[in-house]
Amino acid sequence: MRIAVTGSIATDHLMVFPGRFADQLVADRLEHVSLSFLADRLDIRRGGVAANIAFGLGRLGLSPLLVGAVGDDFEPYRVWLKGHGVDTDSVHVSTERHTARFVCTTDADQNQIATFYAGAMAEARTISLARVAARSGGLDLVLVSPNDPEAMLRHTAECRELGARLAADPSQQLARLERDEVRTLIDHSDMLFTNAYESVLLQERSGWTEQQVLGRTRLWVTTLGADGCRIQRAGARTLDVPAVPATSVADPTGVGDAFRAGFLAGVAWGTDIERAAQLGSALATTALETVGTQEYEPERDDLLLRLSEAYGPTAADALAAHLSRAL
Repeated sequence: MRIAVTGSIATDHLMVFPGRFADQLVADRLEHVSLSFLADRLDIRRGGVAANIAFGLGRLGLSPLLVGAVGDDFEPYRVWLKGHGVDTDSVHVSTERHTARFVCTTDADQNQIATFYAGAMAEARTISLARVAARSGGLDLVLVSPNDPEAMLRHTAECRELGARLAADPSQQLARLERDEVRTLIDHSDMLFTNAYESVLLQERSGWTEQQVLGRTRLWVTTLGADGCRIQRAGARTLDVPAVPATSVADPTGVGDAFRAGFLAGVAWGTDIERAAQLGSALATTALETVGTQEYEPERDDLLLRLSEAYGPTAADALAAHLSRAL
């Protein structure tokens, strides 16, 4: 299956604040906030939602096509991604802007405060999916993840014109999108991804109820952190898939991206939806135990052990042959 992953490509500046954000906030002074958190650790990592998801797919042997815009500082990052199975030939390089930056501080309760600088991402709207499809021999599935809003709308429209399956993942951009734009992104999608907060925000921004959303997407996957994920389909029983327990928590950044990579890998391999979600959960926990969004190293035996312990040997057996070919 040829999968195009569209969205942000960025450099992550990840800091750790040893205290609690909540202890620094004064309830009746929130309209005038001026705070500085003294971080005791800084990690500079490769990131961006599309790049993170493409990395995970590449590690699982899928050779995804990364579609996004970067600055001329991207070359070392390109080499890294290509070395991990990602096709970067459709990445647009800006001559004027830097690659996007994600600056995030995490506190002792795993709460996060972040700022995102779009930079070259603003030029993603110039990228034609039709050209990507022509170069690659066609596209089977297109993931539209957070990006320049005009790029998200263009890629959604082009995906439909190309007849490819559409996976909608508006997540962080929901706050910026207008009602009609949100509706355009999710209407007639094959899959829709949100987290628990975004699932509520999506309904607010779209003006559609949960049932109305379900009537416009074939499959709605909502990640619930330590509680796993929820899979909904119109007229079908809701499927709840528990999370894979973590032995430690190193960094929550990019965990949702790893879940999406594992889930889409399962879809590409033709597994049923529950198995795809279980694989996504196992990969997400592997990422959670590692600092940085692209530093985890999935291993066949480790993933199979996680799957077996969390969901039973039948789940591990169902994915064993696929993982043996991929890893």
